[in-house]
Amino acid sequence: MTDTMIRPAPPLWTPPPAIAPPPPPAPRRRGRGVAVAALAAAVALAGGTAGGVVASRLDGSPAPTATTATTNLSTGTPVSLADVAAAVAPSVVTIVVTGRGGTAEGSGVILSADGRILTNNHVVAAIPGGTIRVQFAGGRTVAATVVGTDATADLAVVAAQGVTGLTPAALGTSTGVQVGDEVLAFGSPLGLDGTVTSGIVSALDRTLDADGGSTLSGLIQTDAAINPGNSGGPLVNAAGQVVGVNVAIATTGSDSGNIGVGFAIPIDRAKTVVASILAGSR
Repeated sequence: MTDTMIRPAPPLWTPPPAIAPPPPPAPRRRGRGVAVAALAAAVALAGGTAGGVVASRLDGSPAPTATTATTNLSTGTPVSLADVAAAVAPSVVTIVVTGRGGTAEGSGVILSADGRILTNNHVVAAIPGGTIRVQFAGGRTVAATVVGTDATADLAVVAAQGVTGLTPAALGTSTGVQVGDEVLAFGSPLGLDGTVTSGIVSALDRTLDADGGSTLSGLIQTDAAINPGNSGGPLVNAAGQVVGVNVAIATTGSDSGNIGVGFAIPIDRAKTVVASILAGSR
């Protein structure tokens, strides 16, 4: 039987030059009946465009296109997943932390027009003492600083420097989330910024043991594809509202990627942590 591994979704990590030693392996975690390990994935993108897709049939004719329809659960109005993705994309960022230990990459959610951004603590803490930069959907990259963190909740707020007029994400509520609800996961898996995947809420109230003996409980489980680099990105409902923060994935081994078992921190809990951080109490 193959053991199941559960590990933080990001950050995507690339090693430093050969002259520098790689970071030590993170301690193993334990979850509900499964092993939990920190994720450090190295990726090399050589020549050409990463993740390129050939959109044509074998006979040379263009491949047909299709729009997946869904329903805005808040209004009952039919919408397309493409509409939801387009509306949310400007509120999602890539977070890159660079230091002597290498480079770590994750995702984040814009909270305010002046650059407050929500992400996971394990994204900003991946490279101790590292410098943080935030890349926006349009490609602009700026420096950022940590406003505050909560390691127990695995959440953090960073502040992008010298920015105004950003598009904050619409924060929904996780209270009404139900198994079977359609959701989209946003982020930068494997360094591919602006990535969107779709799925459903697979289960609720999942519990994982975290580093330092703390526990992440009440997590949302989803089969929307989540991979290294997605941590800190939003899990969004059909109304385009953030209902969770991507935090971890389950795998079947050290080299396997997404197997359709991902986890997100409920946004209601994240709101409480953010309010505390911004009030200066964390």
